[in-house]
Amino acid sequence: MTRRGWVLFTLMAFLWGIPYLMIKVAVEGVSTPVLVFARTAVGAAILLPLALRRGGLRPLVPYWRPLLAFAVIEIVVPWWLLADAERHLTSSLTGLLIAASPIVGVVVARLTGAGEQLGTVRWVGLGVGLVGVVVLAGPGLTGGDPWAIVEVLVVAVCYATAPQIAARKLADVPSLPMTAACLGFAALVYAVPAGLTWPSALPSTPVLAALAGLALFCTALAFLVFFALIREVGTSRALVFTYVCPAVAVTAGVLLLAEPLTVAIVVSFVLILAGSVLATAARKAKQEQPVPAVPA
Repeated sequence: MTRRGWVLFTLMAFLWGIPYLMIKVAVEGVSTPVLVFARTAVGAAILLPLALRRGGLRPLVPYWRPLLAFAVIEIVVPWWLLADAERHLTSSLTGLLIAASPIVGVVVARLTGAGEQLGTVRWVGLGVGLVGVVVLAGPGLTGGDPWAIVEVLVVAVCYATAPQIAARKLADVPSLPMTAACLGFAALVYAVPAGLTWPSALPSTPVLAALAGLALFCTALAFLVFFALIREVGTSRALVFTYVCPAVAVTAGVLLLAEPLTVAIVVSFVLILAGSVLATAARKAKQEQPVPAVPA
C-alpha cells in the first residue's frame, strides 16, 4: 500500500474508532433520534456550502437511486442501530463487533462480482484479524444484551455493503456533494423523530462535546477521508481499517470510561493489527484488478 494509503488508513482508524466512545457519552444525555439528527445535520451544514461552491448538487440527479441506497445503508439505518445498541453495550464491545465488516465485505464483493482478487497473504490476514475479534468479543457475546449485539452485527453488514455501492454505482460522483446530500437526506429523515424527543433541558458539557465531535470529525471529515481511501486502495482493502478501529475503541474506553482491560484484549490487539498488515499487503502487479475510483 502507498504512503498516502497508509496515512488515510491510519486517519480512518482513528476517526471511526473514536465514535463509539462519543456515542456512549452522548446517549446518556439525548435520545437516539436526537443524536443521529445532530450528527447528520451539522455534518451536512458544514459540507453542503462547500459542495455548492464546487459545482452544486446537479451532477447527483442521474444517480439518485444508488445515492438513496447508499445513504440508507451507510447512515440512516446503522447510525440508529449503533446509538441504540450502545445504551446496553460498552463502547469497546461495540467497536469490536464492527470489525466483522471486512469479512462481510469480502463476501459481498465475491457475491456481487466486484472483481477484487485476494491472494493467500490477504486471506491469511483476514483470518488472523477475525480470530482476534473472536478471542476478544467471544466472552462478551455470552454476557451482553442479545438484541443489542444483533443490532451491531447488522451495522457491520451495512458498513460492508455500502462501500460496494459507492465503488460500483457511484464511481463518477464527486465525493463532497455526494456526502453532503446523503447527510442532508438523513437529517431530514430524523428531523421529526428528533423534534419529538428533544431534551427539555440543555445536555451536559460532555454530551454536547461528544455530539460536536461526532458531527465535525467523525462525520464531515471522516467521510471525505473514507472516499479518498477507497479510491487509493480499493474497497475490500480499505475496509480493513475497521480491524484497527476496535483497538482505538477499546483504548479510548479503557482510558476514558474505565472499561476493563484484560489479557484477551491485549492478545487480540496483536492479532487484529497483524491481520490488518497482512490483509493490506500489496499484490503483484499482474494480479491487480482495476478498482472503481471515487473522485475526491
